[in-house]
Amino acid sequence: MGRRRVCLGSASALGATVLVPLTLAGCGFQPVYMPTASNKPGVAQRDLSNVFVEIIPERPGQLLRQALQERFGDDSGTPASYNLRVSFGIAGEGIAVDPANIATRVRFIGTASWTLLGHDDKRSALTAGSARAVDGLNVFDSQYFASDLETETEQKRIAENIATQIATQLAVWFRRRAAQRVEAGS
Repeated sequence: MGRRRVCLGSASALGATVLVPLTLAGCGFQPVYMPTASNKPGVAQRDLSNVFVEIIPERPGQLLRQALQERFGDDSGTPASYNLRVSFGIAGEGIAVDPANIATRVRFIGTASWTLLGHDDKRSALTAGSARAVDGLNVFDSQYFASDLETETEQKRIAENIATQIATQLAVWFRRRAAQRVEAGS
């Protein structure tokens, strides 16, 4: 705790955005997607590009799968080393109600649970996690078509948010696993 306080204190004292990452690196912080010394993709990027995202049913699932594939970014055609299985859903609840008992604001809550599977014979679960995102939308009774389009936009925004959370969680896991392998080897 003391060392962290000193590092963060010195970073705030410097006030320079360029020097902050260097100062925090002394505390053990490193960018998740840090490239190698030869400026090639780092551990997280390489491993994420080897993840195949399984089909996620329904339209919100399609949006999430597409967002995950964009974040993992592998167009090389190489076979995947991992499968990502995701369970995803979006629930809506009325949070603002007018005198006629009609919801005028809807809160959407997207939840996902995921499991990373290896490509071994047993398809062993390597790690798992969850993600959650909340968003909302105003409902106008005379604007049904606009409300329908806005709902699709909300679903996409929630899917993008959850995809970012899942990709970050996986990147951190891949980095930790690589660090553990290095420690075990030394």
